[in-house]
Amino acid sequence: MSSLGDSGLAALQLIADADPMLWSIVGRSLALSALATLLACGVGVVLGAWLAVSRFAGRGVVLALLNTLLSLPSVVVGLAVYLLLSRSGPLGFLGWLYSFKAMLLAQTVLVLPIVIALVRQVVEDADAAHGEQLRSVGAGPRLRGLLLAWDERSALLTVALAAFGRAIAEVGAVMLVGGNMDGFTRVMTTAIALETSKGDLPLAMGLGLVLLGVVLALQLLLAAVRAWLQKADAAGPESAAAVGAPR
Repeated sequence: MSSLGDSGLAALQLIADADPMLWSIVGRSLALSALATLLACGVGVVLGAWLAVSRFAGRGVVLALLNTLLSLPSVVVGLAVYLLLSRSGPLGFLGWLYSFKAMLLAQTVLVLPIVIALVRQVVEDADAAHGEQLRSVGAGPRLRGLLLAWDERSALLTVALAAFGRAIAEVGAVMLVGGNMDGFTRVMTTAIALETSKGDLPLAMGLGLVLLGVVLALQLLLAAVRAWLQKADAAGPESAAAVGAPR
């Protein structure tokens, strides 16, 4: 392509024509990030809820470590997972290196601290607001944390969406452990980096446009969920007053 405009038009044509290579990469990216988010939420909700209501020696250290992990570079996560899965690593016997499973593990590890931290904050705020009612009926920390998490399930949806957004935009970790192999471990972010270095701008731009579309749709969905939550919170007291009002 002789110009940026021609490359852009070619990228749009690839999207419109449902180019098999482009959409297979998109499908693999979405599947990988969705599974990583699901796994991270499954573990992170339990740990975050427990951390929110538990009080123990060293809790401050755990929270400080958690906050540190939030800003951990993705390439460091990729390196750690690579060392775990390499032939000389403790998990080398699994043979996962340069596979979809390795990428899934790396993305899950990357977004797990985000899920734990956000869930902890949501549940801790809920515990401060009405956790005393659960304590009065004898609910222990574990049960109280899970009940509060369930009660705040709508707010936790935003946590899942935020985790998915972090996962879909990740490049460093999955490139290290996946190897960016065509048809197997190539996802949108790694393909964009590769195709740009090769000079194949139409495919890189096409994938970039799709990725931007996914991120934009995610942001719109987050905004809609937050607006709905605010509306529900505002309607809550009015509904309760209406129920208790004399007829």
